[in-house]
Amino acid sequence: MHRNPLDRFALLLVIIGALNWLLIGLLEYDLVAAIFGVMTLTTRIIYSLVGVAGIYSISLLFRDQEVREREPKA
Repeated sequence: MHRNPLDRFALLLVIIGALNWLLIGLLEYDLVAAIFGVMTLTTRIIYSLVGVAGIYSISLLFRDQEVREREPKA
């Protein structure tokens, strides 16, 4: 199955967020804050984009099912 660029970008942001949370959970190290500063405008934008990407990615759960339901059954 082929995904559109917005799906890929959202998935990339979700992965970045997940890896950041992994570092926070295991090492108490916030990589995003370390790179961009603690609660700077850039950091807040990145956190917000990751959150929006997570919400958008909920649609990916149901899209595969919709495609399979539309395919003709052999």
